[in-house]
Amino acid sequence: MNALPFLKKNIFSKEEVQQIADAIATSEKKTSGEIRIYLEPKCAVEPVVRAHAIFQELGMEKTQARNGVLIYLAYKDKKFAICGDQAIHEISGQAFWDNVVAEMQKHFSQKEILKGVLIAIEMAGDKLQTYFPYQKGDRNELSDAPIIN
Repeated sequence: MNALPFLKKNIFSKEEVQQIADAIATSEKKTSGEIRIYLEPKCAVEPVVRAHAIFQELGMEKTQARNGVLIYLAYKDKKFAICGDQAIHEISGQAFWDNVVAEMQKHFSQKEILKGVLIAIEMAGDKLQTYFPYQKGDRNELSDAPIIN
């Protein structure tokens, strides 16, 4: 299980939420891939299971190239996960996702939650750019704004 090191009522300020949205937009300018962040207070199951369920609920598997990435945080339960759609997962492999989680955990353990999320966005964006570079005419298929439940 992956754990966030601390609890606060509003995990991110309005400015930090904007930083996250801006980081997603910047990463997505280099790729046809889609990155989303989903925040909720509690997670009753393993975070990766919940992340996959949310991925489906959000319709992220409906992107044209099947290259969406979801970063999931359950901040009160101090859990998180990252998952990618079929095309990016097959190319990157589980070791890549494990590496992203390790980087996030490193920052989270130092109470650098925002930095951990921004690193994950950057890593996912770089991987997506490598295998799914921006093509003329690509459009943003999903909102860049973090989803806060």
